[in-house]
Amino acid sequence: MKKRDPRAHWFLLAFGCFLLACILLMNGYVNGAVGEVPRKPVDESGQAPPEVTQGGPVVSAKDGELRSVRMPRKTVALTFDDGPDPRWTPQILDVLKKHDARGSFFMVGGNVAKHPELVQRVLAEGHEVGNHSYTHADLADAPDWRIRLELSLTQRALSGAAGVKTRLMRLPYSGSPLGTTGAQWKAAQVVGEAGYLVVFTDGDTKDWQHPGVEAMVQSAVDSTKGGRGAIIMLHDAGGDRAEVVKAVDQIIATLKPRGYEFTTLAEALKLPKSEVAATDGEQMIGQTLVFTQSLAQWLVTAMWVLFGIAGAAAVLRLLVLLVFAHLHVRKVKERNLDRRPISPFLTVIVPAYNEEVGIEATLRSLQDNDYPGELEIIVVDDGSTDRTAEIVRAMEGNGLRLLGKKNGGKPSALNAGIDAARGEIIIMMDGDTVFQRDTLRKLVQPFADPKVGAISGNAKVANRKGLWGRWQHIEYVIGFNLDRRMFDLLQCMPTIPGAIGAFRKEVLDAVGGLSEDTLAEDTDLTMAISRSGWQVVYEETAIAWTEAPSGLHQLWKQRYRWCYGTIQAMWKHRSSLREPFGRRCLSYLTVFQVLLPLIAPAVDVYTLYGVLFGDPVKSLVIWLVVVLLQAGAAAYALRLDREKVQPLWALPLQQFVYRQLMYLVVIQSLVTVVTGNRLDWQTIRRTGTFSDPNSAVGRHMASENRKEQKAEEDKTATHA
Repeated sequence: MKKRDPRAHWFLLAFGCFLLACILLMNGYVNGAVGEVPRKPVDESGQAPPEVTQGGPVVSAKDGELRSVRMPRKTVALTFDDGPDPRWTPQILDVLKKHDARGSFFMVGGNVAKHPELVQRVLAEGHEVGNHSYTHADLADAPDWRIRLELSLTQRALSGAAGVKTRLMRLPYSGSPLGTTGAQWKAAQVVGEAGYLVVFTDGDTKDWQHPGVEAMVQSAVDSTKGGRGAIIMLHDAGGDRAEVVKAVDQIIATLKPRGYEFTTLAEALKLPKSEVAATDGEQMIGQTLVFTQSLAQWLVTAMWVLFGIAGAAAVLRLLVLLVFAHLHVRKVKERNLDRRPISPFLTVIVPAYNEEVGIEATLRSLQDNDYPGELEIIVVDDGSTDRTAEIVRAMEGNGLRLLGKKNGGKPSALNAGIDAARGEIIIMMDGDTVFQRDTLRKLVQPFADPKVGAISGNAKVANRKGLWGRWQHIEYVIGFNLDRRMFDLLQCMPTIPGAIGAFRKEVLDAVGGLSEDTLAEDTDLTMAISRSGWQVVYEETAIAWTEAPSGLHQLWKQRYRWCYGTIQAMWKHRSSLREPFGRRCLSYLTVFQVLLPLIAPAVDVYTLYGVLFGDPVKSLVIWLVVVLLQAGAAAYALRLDREKVQPLWALPLQQFVYRQLMYLVVIQSLVTVVTGNRLDWQTIRRTGTFSDPNSAVGRHMASENRKEQKAEEDKTATHA
């Protein structure tokens, strides 16, 4: 009994995407990219009340009662904002330890979660910690809920990192009480109502302006003139703090001999210890927060790496394909000069299952050919339940015959046709495909080389109206035909498309015909032929027009079968990795058709992340460069195939829907393979693209046929 096609993994994938979005949103928030509050100019926000501007730098506003205190005489609190930082915080701690001094570290919650070990060291060496918001957002103009969220998250981070909470808080971008704006005071009131002591400063060294060590030291010394105590503001993160490290050393060395004590705020003001133990529940929540943020940072880093790998691989692949395409053009010209025309006995096999919509157009195109040799056409009706057999019987004669059989799938239908074939060369095509007048003649010419065992023709999308058609047209020209030019040169062709392929009958007999082991019978057969020592080449001038799926559901079914079958064929022929064919072919398919589609979503996710949370201009420029490179490669490929470049306007749109669909196809196929499920053969609904000779496709083919006929007439006249 066949297992059902897996479906539960889609729920897991959607849930995983939701979690990823939440984690990345958190990482964006942590880095200040989400909800960043714009700062208002000072003159627009007014001043805090005189009780604040003329009071001390440590303020309590709990229960609506305003109290402020100043530092005791000859007592200095060195305060450090924005940390902890893995480079500068340890150096500052070393300087403090050297002088047996203690300080106060107002930490950003996001940095706490990134470097919990530094929080633990700060506390272990006798210093105190304070809350400096979670994202270093300017809270002066933030809504109350945002302020409370910033405070709460930072407390959670401290609980998770060191098992403590703090009673101290300094607003980002704040300074001395005298410079406190009305908006800052409003935010400070919210902070005070939450139970915090709000800490301003007596001496702002303005180290963030990099004024130089001497100026910073002088600013600190000036704030302690006359024996005053002072809270001195410095920073241990947010940039190059080498000057701060030297300044701290000199400030202590200058003031300590004068009798100044360097201690924590709580100790200087005779207050209870600033840190209180967090409960077990608070520590567990905090540890979850710390872990989640670490995971978010790791994911962003991993996405950046995958972004680089996927982007570089995609660009490298495009460049390599273009180089090989150029070389292939030259090789084809040389090969055609040495080639003598041949016209062996051909048998064209058309497997048909419910193809009543298009089978007549397919057979008409075969009958209207300019092939000079003997030709037979065998339509293998694989148990159709529509009018396919009736239509074919009405057209029988002149080398066309119908072969009926019970439904057994495309490989069995083709094998039945091979058994009944009389020609030395077998042409296989699909029942939804039409050939141009010269296709048969051109397709078999490479068989002039006795080493050639099979030939791939050039399959083109006929129904190009609408986005789905244009996207598939672009994919066929770039992804399929450019690949085949490279495979031709490297002699490692993995697939002759079912729409158009030619085979020596003796080769088909030698490899046992088509196997039913995989759903990609064309890939399986091509690999078997290549491994048997025969050359498989690409004839770009032999054109077949195929009807591509016209909607999402039909496209999904087709590509799912293709991808699943290709993976089956790769696994079946895995032993070829010991052979030149396998080392070239399977390695390429593994990297660019399996692994790259799996990591390529990182390009989209990281680009979106950059637009939302980083530098949108940089992200969009990188994306645009990649699209332009693809457009350039596509334009060259279209030119080689003598196609118009107008469809390229749809290429940028292809990046938003079509590529993601192809990623999901690969994921679904791999899940199906890994879980051991067997995918059923899936038929594609036909729309009758070729049934109207006056359609755009019909007119195009007629035009191409007239051009080819005129070229042959001119060639004949020249020789005459």
